[in-house]
Amino acid sequence: MKKIVLLISASFLTFILFAQRYPGNTNTSTEEKLNNEYCTGLFKTHEGTIIDLVNKNETAKSYLNILEWLQGRVAGLQIYYTRYGTPVPFIRNSRASIFVDEMPVDADYVADLPVADIAIIKIIKQPFVGAVGNGAGGVIAIYTLKGDDEGDEDDDGY
Repeated sequence: MKKIVLLISASFLTFILFAQRYPGNTNTSTEEKLNNEYCTGLFKTHEGTIIDLVNKNETAKSYLNILEWLQGRVAGLQIYYTRYGTPVPFIRNSRASIFVDEMPVDADYVADLPVADIAIIKIIKQPFVGAVGNGAGGVIAIYTLKGDDEGDEDDDGY
């Protein structure tokens, strides 16, 4: 009798775990949906903080530089400036790698990137294998808007 109860409870737990991981599950959060929509490969890890700039955070659009907006909003992130005024991100006192659409870029590029063109930002605080030098300081991954995310003025196809 104990074996039957144990077998039934184990199969029930397996069913529950499978139902939570099933891709067709409609109970996914907004962050998971954005992670699945924008991130690929090594960036698709669930070990990051995702900031949605498409649906939320309208205050970010008033900033000229997204790194300045991030300061104070992400725990452990500090922005230092070079003598030329370029912001350089550090996560937990280690220089963070910056990626835009999963391509490595310098902080100069991000300083010139319009905030209105950014869809999501994913901050991975752990060392990141995909970065040069294994990204010991973590990663700031910036994803720009896709064509279907932008609000086109003329949607009549012309």
